[in-house]
Amino acid sequence: MEFLIVFLPLLGAIIAGFFDKRIGDRGAQLVTCSFLVLAALLSCITFASVAFGDEKVRLVELFTWIDSGSFEASWALRIDTLSAVMLVVVTVVSAMVHIYSVGYMSHDKSKPRFFSYLSLFTFFMLMLVTADNFVQMFFGWEGVGLASYLLIGFWYERPSANAAAIKAFLVNRVGDIGFALGIAGAFLLLGTVNFEQAFQIVPQYADHQLGFLGFEGHALTIICLLLFIGAMGKSAQLGLHTWLPDAMEGPTPVSALIHAATMVTAGVFMLVRLSPIFEYAPDALTVVTIVGACTAFFAATVGTTQNDIKRVIAYSTCSQLGYMFFAIGVSAYGAAIFHLATHAFFKALLFLGAGSVIHAVSDEQDMRKMGGLWKTIPYTYGLMWIGSLALAGIPPFAGFFSKDMILEAAYAAHTGAGQFAFWAGVIAAFLTAFYSWRLLLMTFHGKFRGDAHVFEHAHESPKVMLIPLMVLASGAVLVGYVAYDWFVGDGREAFWGASILALEDVIEEAHHVPTWVKILPLVVAVSGIATAYLAYSVMPGLPARFVSAARPLYLFLLNKWYFDELYDFLFVRPARALGRGLWQTGDVLLIDGLGPNGVASVARGIAQRVAKVQSGYVYHYAFAMLIGVVFLVSWYLLTRIG
Repeated sequence: MEFLIVFLPLLGAIIAGFFDKRIGDRGAQLVTCSFLVLAALLSCITFASVAFGDEKVRLVELFTWIDSGSFEASWALRIDTLSAVMLVVVTVVSAMVHIYSVGYMSHDKSKPRFFSYLSLFTFFMLMLVTADNFVQMFFGWEGVGLASYLLIGFWYERPSANAAAIKAFLVNRVGDIGFALGIAGAFLLLGTVNFEQAFQIVPQYADHQLGFLGFEGHALTIICLLLFIGAMGKSAQLGLHTWLPDAMEGPTPVSALIHAATMVTAGVFMLVRLSPIFEYAPDALTVVTIVGACTAFFAATVGTTQNDIKRVIAYSTCSQLGYMFFAIGVSAYGAAIFHLATHAFFKALLFLGAGSVIHAVSDEQDMRKMGGLWKTIPYTYGLMWIGSLALAGIPPFAGFFSKDMILEAAYAAHTGAGQFAFWAGVIAAFLTAFYSWRLLLMTFHGKFRGDAHVFEHAHESPKVMLIPLMVLASGAVLVGYVAYDWFVGDGREAFWGASILALEDVIEEAHHVPTWVKILPLVVAVSGIATAYLAYSVMPGLPARFVSAARPLYLFLLNKWYFDELYDFLFVRPARALGRGLWQTGDVLLIDGLGPNGVASVARGIAQRVAKVQSGYVYHYAFAMLIGVVFLVSWYLLTRIG
């Protein structure tokens, strides 16, 4: 069964990609969608049997992949509670995205290619979450990066899409260098890349030192920091986040798949999978906490000023990933995966809901050109409300249970980094509620601010797009309540088994924090909603007055803290100048000038001079022959005399 779950998407991708001429657009859609639905059903069965059965770890070894000296890596599928949760999340969300795409991409000319890429993306993510060793995880990790490049740049006729795809690919390569070095360091220290073997022996190396870049340091801390750099790139943490908003250049279903349950959550999953290693590197966990908290705050501030509906949700994703990371940093691994699961449903709902809005208003994405759409697309409006309530953390929606648990765990950690994360998360919760209702009010309420012709033709999405939204909305409503006890409640130890390790039970402490800590996130969320309602409904002129009064701050947030400009100055321009210098001076002047072009130029000059001798006059040739005879006679006489 596990083999089918993982390889059904690959089979669908192959059929849609290589047999598109035979099966046509409809056949490609039918094959990929049906295979993903089947994989989702099988994932639910697997989840139930592993999470609530007696066999908590199931290993399906396919073959030995690499066997060289002491280095051995098998191709195997590791199914425990952690991977079973990810199987359900990935396949269910991906299946809904596939079905939704049938309607959203109905006018696209390359449907088989698109559905093939979607299924290929899902296959690589499933390989990642079922990996039994570092090398197999790296295969899925790089495969997800490849598929994301193909999907972000799907509309390759657009220069902006190509630029966004290249940016995502390059930024992730920076993180992947850290991940690859971390894997190498783990093998160097532990002597194995197999997870089970590494987890068993890692306590023996808790105090070992390791040399790296000319200095000695705590071995596990260095390795974990390198692995975290890989997670920062894939999960768009502060510093390596710049690719994520630009990924909106791909079709909206791509945004939902990348930002909800697959690529961006790979880093979160990787750190939780490696919790038995990270638990022995407390300094690395502190770094994870601080970076995650800064990311949650940073992205939330930027989200308040963006006007592209998809970019608002993209920065929301970045912020929510920050919550997951600082949960990991305080060892609340169950809370991190809980928020990952709930976030997958309500964020996919918001992205696909945004796609429904864009579909209704003739591909317009600027919220300043929307408004008054709630009567025109009422189903989308209601579903976007559900997603926004879950994102803001309003009970009884899913985000309330998972995000509040993360904040309570950060407070319960009783560390400086934990307190910093708690307060950064509280501020981000206020901003999250604010920009969520800013999006709703600008999009659905007030007067329509765009072209009147567009508003007249605005229409609700077809059922093939609405039904997946309803399935995701059900998850956004129910998953938090249903899964609370399993993930972070009293049943968590029996549920997780040995799939995660926390040396201190921070989640237990989180259940006993002061009442004000439990209430504060809800208070700030309601305050954020009220502030947005005041600014965009009661006093619609208030945002303009704020922008006028605090224009430097507004521009700072609107330009995303100028990270792109900073990186352009520090890296892009010097790299371009270096490349141009090597091209003009090194290649053209030196290599070509003294090499092929230089030799050719000399030969050409000699040939041109020799050609002038070929005048066609007989007396010229006779004179040349006479000169030759004189030269030969002179040479003969000189040699004879000598």
